[in-house]
Order: sequence, then C-alpha cells, then structure tokens
Amino acid sequence: MQIEALLFDKDGTLFDFGKTWNVWCAGVIRHFADGDADRGQAIAKAIGFDLATQTFLPSSLAIAGTNREVAEVIAAQLPNPDVDAVDSYIAHAAARAPLAEAVELAPYLTKLRDHGLKLGVMTNDTEMGARAHLTHTGVYDLFDLVLGSDSGHGAKPDPDPLLAFARHVGIAPERVAMVGDSTHDLIAGRAAGMPTVGVLTGMAGPETLAPYATVVLENIGEIPAWLGL
Repeated sequence: MQIEALLFDKDGTLFDFGKTWNVWCAGVIRHFADGDADRGQAIAKAIGFDLATQTFLPSSLAIAGTNREVAEVIAAQLPNPDVDAVDSYIAHAAARAPLAEAVELAPYLTKLRDHGLKLGVMTNDTEMGARAHLTHTGVYDLFDLVLGSDSGHGAKPDPDPLLAFARHVGIAPERVAMVGDSTHDLIAGRAAGMPTVGVLTGMAGPETLAPYATVVLENIGEIPAWLGL
C-alpha cells in the first residue's frame, strides 16, 4: 500500500476528544440551562452527555455530528428555540475550547511533511473552529487543506469532502489514508475508496472501529511506524 497523503479528522484524532470537549460541553449546557436544572438535564440527555461524570456518552451526537446538528437538538429544549443563535454560540465557544493534543503535533506533522506526505484536515466542526484550533496550536500552516462541514463539500460520512481533498492535492483516493476516531470518519473514507486508519483517542473502542478500518492504532503517533517511515 503506497500512501502519499493523510487526511485527519480533528476532534478525537488530532486532539484527545474527552480532554478537549468534556469541559466545553459542560459549559455549553450551563449557558443554555440558564439556572434551570431540569432544562440542563434535558439538554444533556439530548446531546448524550452525562452530567454526573461530566463526560460524553459513546453514543453522543456531538462526537461525529456537525455543529448544526448539535444546535438543533439543544434549541429543541429551549423555551424560545433559535437554531441559528445556538449554532453561532456553540461555534464561537468551540473555537475557544481548551485543546489537548493527541501527540505533540508540530514536530509530528513536520516529520510527516519531511517524508513528502501531503496533509489535510476534514472535520464536521466548522471551518472557522478548525482554523482557530490549528492556528492556536501553531500547526495550521503544516496542512495543505483544512475543511469543515460548512466548507461547501458536505459532511462525513459522505465521501465528497474527502474526495475534494484528494483532488486538491492531486493524489488518487487509494493513496490517501483517512484517519479518524469515529465510524463517520471511516465510513466516509471507505466510500471514497481510501485506506482507513482508526485511532483510539476518541470515544469509540477498537471493536467499534475495526469493521471499518484498514488498521486501528492507539493514536496518530503510531502512523509513521505503520507506514514504515
């Protein structure tokens, strides 16, 4: 298998999902609950978040869903639902979320580029959020293309945004590996004709990812050895 490019999911892949997003989600729920405990419980249940442990449930919509999908389920629990306002709030809050890198990203990505690999990000987060997170960690310029669910190519599990990346870098899909922590990532990769790499820095275990993955690794740090670099 000759891999010439790597396309990464963001949350749960480049960044450890739980360490990054549990605190963020608890804050979002507090904001929209506005002191109403019952409303807070309803929002948490709709998102798939355990308020007692302050962690996402493995089945949470937020793990692989788009910001818009999360906004819709939150808005449905509010007395005056305004999906656009909720969507805007969570997008800007997400751009300021605390970040826990899965590995030290700058030297890791530099090493991959030094081996001639093209690199990209495709996330179901907004493009604004992705750009903010990657810029904050000092790695945005190491990617050839960064796409969000609002970049005009759709969202995973559809393969279209993955194919858009392959076209952008001029590499056949079968030589682009899709790397992600959720079945959405891997299903999209397989539909695009790409090898798929599952990583365990999200909420899904190996038994969930394995049926859709060419290989399942502990984290992205194991990819160079898998490629024989």
